[in-house]
Amino acid sequence: MKITKMTLEEAFELTQWRYEEPYNFYDLDDSAQTINEFMDGSCYSARDEHDALIGFYCFGINAQVPGGRKEGLYQGEHVIDIGLGMKPELTGKGLGLSFFQTGMDIAKNEYNPKGIRLSVASFNKRAIKLYTKAGFKQEGEPFLSRGNEFIIMTLDLQPNRP
Repeated sequence: MKITKMTLEEAFELTQWRYEEPYNFYDLDDSAQTINEFMDGSCYSARDEHDALIGFYCFGINAQVPGGRKEGLYQGEHVIDIGLGMKPELTGKGLGLSFFQTGMDIAKNEYNPKGIRLSVASFNKRAIKLYTKAGFKQEGEPFLSRGNEFIIMTLDLQPNRP
């Protein structure tokens, strides 16, 4: 897999991806706001050996859910938020853990955090199972954002510190 900073062409391509229900919740629009978020320097693209765009990773504020920010749920020093998406045709094929681990490696290498945090829609049991398998644990209670319920999950990268 080849990981690079997001390009404008890639950002527009991501907005054309369409997921099956109920995952169509993750479909993106091609608004200036969406494109600008992808182009702010916190997002990376993932390409396969044939140079096809297969996914993306975003870090920091772009990985946070607005309702969680509004409720002040993204506190904590030296914790990096991660968001990601995989090409619709590749989801549900057992590729998620490897893809997610690549994103965690980027987070560790680029941000040197003490922990990694993510937000996931509560209905997305497939993703929650994957994140749990990767060692993440739910933090706090679910919260609402734009009419949808989310949970925050975290991974402590320094579990043995005093």
